[in-house]
Formats: sequence, structure tokens, C-alpha cells
Amino acid sequence: MSDERNKREPDREEDPNLEEGEFVEEAVDEPGGSPQDPSSEEMREAETEAEAFEEDVEAFPAEEAAELERELESVRRERDEYLDSLRRLKAEFENSRKRQEKEKERIYQTASERLILSLLPVLDNLDRALEYEGDVREGVQATRNQLADAMSEEGLLPIASDGQNFDPNVHEAVMSQPSDDHEEGMVLQTFERGYLLNGKPIRPAKVVVSQ
Repeated sequence: MSDERNKREPDREEDPNLEEGEFVEEAVDEPGGSPQDPSSEEMREAETEAEAFEEDVEAFPAEEAAELERELESVRRERDEYLDSLRRLKAEFENSRKRQEKEKERIYQTASERLILSLLPVLDNLDRALEYEGDVREGVQATRNQLADAMSEEGLLPIASDGQNFDPNVHEAVMSQPSDDHEEGMVLQTFERGYLLNGKPIRPAKVVVSQ
């Protein structure tokens, strides 16, 4: 019986002051020493520090989020103002474009009306010439001169060609031919008259050039 008890009980040191069956457990050294229980004061300090740390952690993101929200709101206001300014500018540009188109159309209509009014007498003279039974050459020549005068008032002028030096800006050479009486590059003949409108070539003169 004692052997079984000895097997079940851990090794304990007997104390002569203890009653039978009581033992004192031997202290067991743990590797690296046994941890010590912290005091209540240390626990309270640790808890206070932990709570303060948690409050700091919670407060910092909230402040940062509030600052970012204010910055975002400022950027949104700037964006809205910029977009509003672009919309107004686009609307003003569109209105200006429409006004310019209307003004251009008005100018074209006015110019066309003025040109037609100046050409109506020429049309009247051609009608009279067709009604005349005799030689109409003189009447046609007079009508042609009247038409030229009306068009010159609109800025249309003929391009000088015969006997002039060939100018590729206002002349178009349709052919060339040898000439003993003219230097090379002179206009010998005009096949089709060219014209300037307000100083700008609108149709080159088709000419024959000496070589």
C-alpha cells in the first residue's frame, strides 16, 4: 500500500511540524526564471497607457479624415467653379459663332443683292439687242462694256497678258512657240482672259508663250 502511495505522490519533503499526510512542495526552478506577478499599481499604469494609446489611435485617423474631407470639399468646389466657367465660355463661344455666321450670311446676301442690281441693266440691254432686227454688234459691244464697268465696281479687273513677261502667278501657259520678234518668255497671245478680284487672282490668263 505504501509503495502505491509513493508512486502516486510526487516527491515532497517532510516537515516535522506538519501533521501526517501533509507535505511541502519543493520549489522547481524553471529555465530562465519564473515570471513575477505584476502589482496592482503596475497593472493600473499599463491599463492607463493602453487606454491613452487607443484613444490616440482612434483620434488621429478621425482628425486626418476630417482634414481630407475638407480638402476634398475644397477641390470639389474648385472643380464645380471651373466646369461652370467652361460651360459659360462654351456657351459664349457658340453664341459668337452663330452671330458670325449670321453676319457672314447677311454680308453675302447684301453683296449678291448689290451685284444683281448692278447687272440688271446689262440684262435689259441684252433683251433689247435680241429684239433689234438689224446689226446687233454695236449693241453687244455697248452691253459688254456696261457689264465690265459693273463688275469693275465690285473689284473685278482683267489681267494684262499680251506683250507682257510670263508670270506664273497670273498666267497659265497652254502652249509655247518660237518667235524671232520676241524674247523668250513673252506672252504672244491670250486664249482666255484672266481676272483679279480686289487684287487677288481668281482666274489665270491662258496664254501662248514665246520660246
